[in-house]
Amino acid sequence: MESLRKPMFTILQHWRPHRGVRPRYCSKLANTSVTSKETKSNVDAFKSQLSCGPSFQDFIKGASVKKSFAADEDLYDNHSYLSEDLEMGNSRKVYFETYGCQMNVNDTEIAWSILQRKGYLRTVELNEADVVLLVTCSIREKAEQTIWNRLKQLTAMKKRRKKSLAPMKIGILGCMAERLKTELLEREKLVDVLAGPDAYRDLPRLLTVADGGQQASNVLLSLEETYADIMPVHHSTHGNSAFVSIMRGCDNMCTYCIVPFTRGRERSRPISSILEEVRMLSDQGVKEVTLLGQNVNSYRDASEDQLCSSGATRLSEGFQTVYRRKEGGLRFSDLLDRVSRIDPDMRVRFTSPHPKDFPDEVLHLIAERGNICTQIHLPAQSGSSKVLKAMRRGYTREAYLDLVQNIRRIVPEVSLSSDFISGFCGETEEDHLQTLSLIREVGYNVGFLFAYSMRKKTQAYHRLEDDVPAEVKQRRLQECITVFREGATRVNAALVGSKQLVLVEGV
Repeated sequence: MESLRKPMFTILQHWRPHRGVRPRYCSKLANTSVTSKETKSNVDAFKSQLSCGPSFQDFIKGASVKKSFAADEDLYDNHSYLSEDLEMGNSRKVYFETYGCQMNVNDTEIAWSILQRKGYLRTVELNEADVVLLVTCSIREKAEQTIWNRLKQLTAMKKRRKKSLAPMKIGILGCMAERLKTELLEREKLVDVLAGPDAYRDLPRLLTVADGGQQASNVLLSLEETYADIMPVHHSTHGNSAFVSIMRGCDNMCTYCIVPFTRGRERSRPISSILEEVRMLSDQGVKEVTLLGQNVNSYRDASEDQLCSSGATRLSEGFQTVYRRKEGGLRFSDLLDRVSRIDPDMRVRFTSPHPKDFPDEVLHLIAERGNICTQIHLPAQSGSSKVLKAMRRGYTREAYLDLVQNIRRIVPEVSLSSDFISGFCGETEEDHLQTLSLIREVGYNVGFLFAYSMRKKTQAYHRLEDDVPAEVKQRRLQECITVFREGATRVNAALVGSKQLVLVEGV
């Protein structure tokens, strides 16, 4: 797949079309002067010419082409249709705006690393930019609307740009590029470049095509791309903390979620690549790393067969998956163990996990290692077993509460955070009250609460009805926020008088 995202064509200079072939006619009477012998001779000559010409393989860069004649070797030109020189940035300035989750922050660092190698410069001043790249989110409608509004502002700015300067190029990267490619390129015509989450390696070529006045896009999803060989350029203001991507994509297929359709299937980055990046960050003085993934604790590296565990992946008690259990590979507990040993003074966090992937070995490791933060994100989404089933979360309310109890038994001082969706398809007042009671019973330090926003392509879009009125969603959301804040106040008040180690990130 990777080769398909690179320049594809090779121009063969020695081949020329045969111009001496006479036309063939449908009627013998139409050209009585051409004998069958002459026709056969001309056709044979044409076939001979074609046999020496290019085949399909000649138009794929890097393909192995078998040649019939050794004398032809020096006639083949291996240059791609876009030379390496044309793909260079030539000190053009790139301005990034990042929206959405921490994965997008990491994606920005990967994209910048790729462009930096090609000679681009980075600017934090929008009015200096030759290229503006928005790293986007599609998780909710509000996030996408923010991008649409921003594109209109940037387009107006592009039109006001001085004629003496090269035209400014606008690009959309990430999930929105994958989900709305047709609308972005054809309907609105507000962008020059589109690159999906698995196409950042292709950015230099896409920008070169855009410089020629054409729109350019690559939104192909990959089953393999992890950017393991790309060392992100971390761009933190203070440099105290950094995000490290360990896996990409998601296989959970929750009915409300767009992520599997914008970021593809799960694939894990080789553990050696992750450890190398963490060591580098430690040498730079970074005090905290956060391991990132859409389903971070389902990490499974099968690239080192001699070190792989046997047997199926273990799940939290009472949880199940919509897919067949995966066999073998180095698991999240193996990775967390090795990362935490690199620098005992570097704090380690991870996000965003799924509750199903918290077997006891992960919890015991968190309890034993002083540098693994005793803070666990445990997305519940709802307190109603009926709604959880409609969401395809793979657990019940009771199983979730049992997991919370198990976590607090093994990690007594743990802090919990969670995600909740108000007003999902078919949610009743009784379902909503169960969510409120779950929030009260668990007591979270931090919460991320949202009203449900239906996304095209999701299972819910095709199979369920968005039947909760918008005003009801907002009322239920506000009630959830109120109950959460009451619980968080109690949990945080219990820490008054205690001594805590904190990381100072700024004034």
